[in-house]
Amino acid sequence: MAKVFVVEDNPTIIKTIRTELAKWKHTIITVKDWDHVADEVEEADPDLILFDITLPTFDGFYWISAVRQITKAPIIVISAADIDSNIMHAIASGADDYIMKPFSTAVLLAKIQALLRRSQEPGNVDNLNWDTNDLNSLTNELTTPKGSVQLSPTESALLGVLITHLNQTVTKEQLLEWLWQGGKFLNDNTLNVNISRLRSKLATVNLNDNLRTERGIGYRLVTRHAK
Repeated sequence: MAKVFVVEDNPTIIKTIRTELAKWKHTIITVKDWDHVADEVEEADPDLILFDITLPTFDGFYWISAVRQITKAPIIVISAADIDSNIMHAIASGADDYIMKPFSTAVLLAKIQALLRRSQEPGNVDNLNWDTNDLNSLTNELTTPKGSVQLSPTESALLGVLITHLNQTVTKEQLLEWLWQGGKFLNDNTLNVNISRLRSKLATVNLNDNLRTERGIGYRLVTRHAK
């Protein structure tokens, strides 16, 4: 059973989400004060957050950025806004996935369950290493000689896959299959933006050159002296 915080002002959509997630014994929390969304999320300490974009006060992009500063919980954006024009903005703000209104509750549930598994059941290996760098898959923190970097659950999962396939090219299709249930409900931009966001964080500790793009194929994480 998980605690899901729903940042949505449409009572019909809230009721739909509540009814569906109740079948799986998930607890649903909603916003009480639209001027203090981030404070309420921090107090609730949810396992996952659902975010609309159009909200009564600041928009979802603003609140996603604010919430991402205080929690590592996975974030799914639910919006009627055009997916192509907004998905990159949403993910750059800190979201992990995206779904369009009107949405299928089965698709929403699949996304929720996938992100919960990824964030709560990281597997038997808590720490993954390459060169002198260490990724803690429980806390999603990357520790390097140049400092530490806090990753989102999706960024951590991406890096974890690349570490376990060090110096090997991992195709986009493989990443979609392993991290997003084959990408059946996913816009391709999600993978590209998450890779870009991961590369930006690696750049803060001088590791961005270690993440290589194999054009038209996929991505490869390399060791310090690899060509």
